[in-house]
Amino acid sequence: MSINILTQLLVALVALLHVYFLALEMFLWDKGPGLRAFGHSIEQATRAKKLAMNQGLYNGFLAAGLLVGLYEGGQDGVHFQIFFLSCVIVAGVFGAITVSRKIIFIQALPALVALVLLHLH
Repeated sequence: MSINILTQLLVALVALLHVYFLALEMFLWDKGPGLRAFGHSIEQATRAKKLAMNQGLYNGFLAAGLLVGLYEGGQDGVHFQIFFLSCVIVAGVFGAITVSRKIIFIQALPALVALVLLHLH
């Protein structure tokens, strides 16, 4: 498998992760999958539901930017991917500092690997 294909697959994986985060935060936050993923009680989830929906929307924007970069291709597509992967990394680091260290592995690390691969190819 070429590094270019591997890179694009990893960027697509990061985008799909953010579509999944969107679904968890916007639609499943106060349901079984969301409660299990974030370890909230139904009472906590109910109080924070609007904030979670807002956060989910931002995750959707990150996914959309990465998907546009993949679709666009060429140098413009790479620039989109670099920008949105960088945003994902910053958000992941911030989340790891402020919420849970595991966010660095779930969100930031895959984006960092994809960004490094983008720079190598």
